[in-house]
Amino acid sequence: MRNLKMLCATAMLLSAVAGCGGRQTPAGTAESAAAGGAVDCSVKADTRISIATGNTTGVYYVVGNALAEQVTKATNSKVKATAAETQASVGNIQSLDKGDYQVAFSLFDTATDAVKGTGSFDGKPVKIAALGRIYDNSTHVVVRTDSGINSVADMKGKRVSTGSPKSGTEVIAQRLLKAAGLDPDKDIQPQRLDLAKTTDGMKAGTVDAFFWSGGLPTSGVTDLFTTAGDKVKFIDIDGLLPKMQALSPAYQSGTIPAATYKTTADVKTIVVPNVLLVRSDMDPGLACVLTKTLVEKRDDLAKANPAAKGITLETVRKTDPVPIHPGAAAALDTLGAAK
Repeated sequence: MRNLKMLCATAMLLSAVAGCGGRQTPAGTAESAAAGGAVDCSVKADTRISIATGNTTGVYYVVGNALAEQVTKATNSKVKATAAETQASVGNIQSLDKGDYQVAFSLFDTATDAVKGTGSFDGKPVKIAALGRIYDNSTHVVVRTDSGINSVADMKGKRVSTGSPKSGTEVIAQRLLKAAGLDPDKDIQPQRLDLAKTTDGMKAGTVDAFFWSGGLPTSGVTDLFTTAGDKVKFIDIDGLLPKMQALSPAYQSGTIPAATYKTTADVKTIVVPNVLLVRSDMDPGLACVLTKTLVEKRDDLAKANPAAKGITLETVRKTDPVPIHPGAAAALDTLGAAK
């Protein structure tokens, strides 16, 4: 009888384990949503999030602050969002990975490097996901007219600002210099400055040229062309596009219209999309709320900077190879975003 009871108990235990089906995933995780679970597009508990943006005179910072305001309003302060000044793309992703921020702006080429573990993330892939593709960044290459620089190759020996350390601008600047046959560490006098210090240097004559990747218009560049006038000019970098596309298909041909900074003519350049990123393990309900706010409040974001008009249902889901977060995917399905 004793043996029979033990056998029955063992059978019941095995049955219970089998019925559990192995490891269960809580309903409120990104993994359960990715497995096909329904996403409740809401936030139950009071939540605070910080958004990593970029330089204060750049578009990331302006749009990021506007987004933080709209998220807080849309959730009746259930989600209290704030935006932080940062060095931008590379640093944003590294800080996102460490949990210092919950949302981060990034250039698409840098985000692609992160998920593949290449470039600045060599051998260390980062588990990030996208809330969506937003607007495009235009590569601004500006020189002093008295510098003798008419191409990137002409920057040899010159004082060139390649952007803040660990920024997406720095990544693009170094790639453009190499595409032009220059060594970024040896062939120029590198000035790793944020945009405000860069434009101050251009006005003072202590910087000969700079690279900047930003939405149109970028206030810091507007100020430079307004105050420096014909002492500064854009240079055309479209001829370097084939070499840049060999590195990443994220790079595309684009134009900075003359009306943007009141220059004498349009300038051909290279554009790169931006993405809004979160960690892969963000709660899907929160990711859903953030994405809905991003898309539905686009016009309010565009009041802060016209670049935000580039957030569209036609392109917002186009982030491959950066995966769309399951919560974001649920929001985009509801909104009718193109697949």
